[in-house]
Amino acid sequence: MNFNQIINMVIRMFLRRGINKGVGMASKRGGKRKAQGPMTAQERKQAQTARDAVKRARKAARITRRM
Repeated sequence: MNFNQIINMVIRMFLRRGINKGVGMASKRGGKRKAQGPMTAQERKQAQTARDAVKRARKAARITRRM
């Protein structure tokens, strides 16, 4: 392994962590939720949609890194 490959590997590791943290923070923030009480049916559906979007974003990032 040459030095350039090592540098690229380290950069990819940090980018992956940063992207995952950013996506996680964005999905947790959601729609400026009120109290942490029980969720309504609409809130549950919105949370599920957000989780699905996060899954798709992570999958797209993985596919993009492979290219």
